[in-house]
Amino acid sequence: MSRQKLTGSFVALITPFNRDGSVDFAAFRTLLTFHEDNGTAAVLIMGSTGETSMLSPEEKKAIIVETAKMKSAKMPIFFGCTGANTEATIAMVKFAKDNGADGAILAAPAYICAPEDDIERFFLEVADATDLPLGIYNNPPRVKSDLHWDHLLRIFKHPNYVVHKESTGRVGQVAQVLAGRPDVSVMCCDSPNLGLVVPTMSLGGHGTANMTGNLAPREVAAISTPWSGWADAERFRETYLRMLPLLHFTYSAINPVAVKSLMKAVGLPAGDLRKPLTGLAAEHLARGVRILAELGLDKTYGYKLPSPAAAVAA
Repeated sequence: MSRQKLTGSFVALITPFNRDGSVDFAAFRTLLTFHEDNGTAAVLIMGSTGETSMLSPEEKKAIIVETAKMKSAKMPIFFGCTGANTEATIAMVKFAKDNGADGAILAAPAYICAPEDDIERFFLEVADATDLPLGIYNNPPRVKSDLHWDHLLRIFKHPNYVVHKESTGRVGQVAQVLAGRPDVSVMCCDSPNLGLVVPTMSLGGHGTANMTGNLAPREVAAISTPWSGWADAERFRETYLRMLPLLHFTYSAINPVAVKSLMKAVGLPAGDLRKPLTGLAAEHLARGVRILAELGLDKTYGYKLPSPAAAVAA
């Protein structure tokens, strides 16, 4: 992958499953084509939206091998490669590189709640072990480790880092990273409750690393387009305000319960959530169906909007 900055909508893709619970690779191909046809700039496979913590090591390797074969020059595929420790992460990054990945996104290893200095060292040691383009997902709600912008800017001096996704609620964090002018694409989570999308894009951010693009790729691509003039800002404002109901809905349950439940309900090849996660209750799902209808997304994408009871029974 070239060193040119990734811009636009970087969608964290769901992992589709067959009825027997196995990974549905035909559905992966359908979803990747859907995104390439609708303005998604790049996809992340096996992020938190992809239920990565519930995939077996064998499934993760198979997903990398099979989906990397589906990539095109138009839409790079990154993989979530964080392991339980530094060595496991390096091994997964090397496997991804050897099997055709365009890049890897890393978070701090979960559960250990390591100090910031240790996490900085983790990111640098992984980067030293590969020439695969890498990104950092600063996501303390999930992993309980948080990086201050000083740590991030030091890490981004490493030439292998090309993407930063911020998922704190701190506008100042994004501003300080952008002020440091690192040679990476600065992106943010699309959660409206974190409130990062507007300030990130207005301060010169390069896009969003998002979940809602699973359902509304064109619209999320519009709000993820870097601003080069007033027309971009106006287009962003109109689209962002219009899409707020869907953004709130996709984050109304723990990721990816709401987005995957609604995808399945409207006929996208998603499959069920992996246990112990379960789909949305009928009343909750009905809200999402109504939002899609009110936004006209059923007409935009040809979604078949079911009754809530039918959707839950599917």
